[in-house]
Amino acid sequence: MRGILGQRPLRFIFAANLVSMLGSGMNAAAVAWYILQATHSEIALGTLTVLQTIPAMLMLPFTGVIIDREDRRRLVMWLDALRGIIILTVAILAFHHRVQVWQLYLMNMLVSAGFWMFWPTITALIQELTPEDRFVHSNTFLLAGVQGGWLIAGSVVGFMYNHIGLGGVLLIDVSTYVVSLLCYFAVRKGRHVVIHPQELRADIRAAEGQLQRFWHDLREGLHFLRDHHAAVMLGISWALFLGAMMTGGVVTPSLSERVFHAGPVGYGWLSAGWGTGAFISVFYTPQAIARLGGRRTVAFSMALLSVGMVCAPVSRFLFLAIAAYFVMGSARGVGGVAMNTSLMEMVPKHLMGRVQNTYYFVGTFLQIALAIIVGTVAHNLSLVTAFAILACVYGLSFVSASWPITSVPVAEEAAAK
Repeated sequence: MRGILGQRPLRFIFAANLVSMLGSGMNAAAVAWYILQATHSEIALGTLTVLQTIPAMLMLPFTGVIIDREDRRRLVMWLDALRGIIILTVAILAFHHRVQVWQLYLMNMLVSAGFWMFWPTITALIQELTPEDRFVHSNTFLLAGVQGGWLIAGSVVGFMYNHIGLGGVLLIDVSTYVVSLLCYFAVRKGRHVVIHPQELRADIRAAEGQLQRFWHDLREGLHFLRDHHAAVMLGISWALFLGAMMTGGVVTPSLSERVFHAGPVGYGWLSAGWGTGAFISVFYTPQAIARLGGRRTVAFSMALLSVGMVCAPVSRFLFLAIAAYFVMGSARGVGGVAMNTSLMEMVPKHLMGRVQNTYYFVGTFLQIALAIIVGTVAHNLSLVTAFAILACVYGLSFVSASWPITSVPVAEEAAAK
């Protein structure tokens, strides 16, 4: 791990993500809690989740090509700048007590559009900058910073929300985007683009129209998945995992409010449990992957997440639910690193954006359905049943990760074709 931290570009990327996700985690928690207090409805939280995915569904089929064509560092900087401006606008409205729920919905739609482009971009950038024998370590640091920052921030805002309000939380988020942008600015100089190892001759590429080039690049990513079944199974597991994880924000505030009657503070403790588990997982994730292998590690993590979702809402005491969230956060950290590492080993660098976006497209489509179903079930039927639905989705992710299939790293094979 010292070798990874010894590389200046990766140090700045890890620092940027830790700081940025602290702000984003506080933002997400504060907005969710504000909407729940304003509407007293899990359906409203489900609507928030659905609206967050609409831009992704429209963008993901196309942004993968952009990620693979352009300088990924510059893309991230633009995404940070635009999201910061949007959040600052809403923060000003909140300070003047003029913010409305629909404005928060719109803000989250626009910011989420940037998020769904940001994450595959940063993963592709990490793959680009990391030596192939260090993928596990770089992903461990990345996921620990992202999840630790995001979810520990959720616990902090649970205790701060009553003191600084929604406007204060959003302003903190804006300041973290500024820090993140400066960190990415320091990663390197100039424009750097990953070139296809067998790029077509310049005269042929020049003769192609832009639309022809775009569709050629888009089909190339889909053809890769068609020919590599192990990557498809990983993608299914990833999509199920992503859909369930993102929908967890629909039920966690209600778990604190309706089951434990603990309000924002209880929500903060639950988020602290998950975030602490995700952060601490950095200390044993490489050993777990080395001992079990990538696919088994993913399967084991998904099984723990499924069990945790069953246990959390039936815990009689808050501290038991916090313990369940700690285990789930740890499983999320280990499983996320194993997924990212397996992906980097399977997919050539010049295809990373397109392949990732295919996974995210399926995952966000699932998230829309889950948000509607889980929010409606939690509000009209039972919160325990809503948690059980998410447990079943994690269970399906376990099945996909466990499905027997012959797989070998194919990044080199595809690059040679």
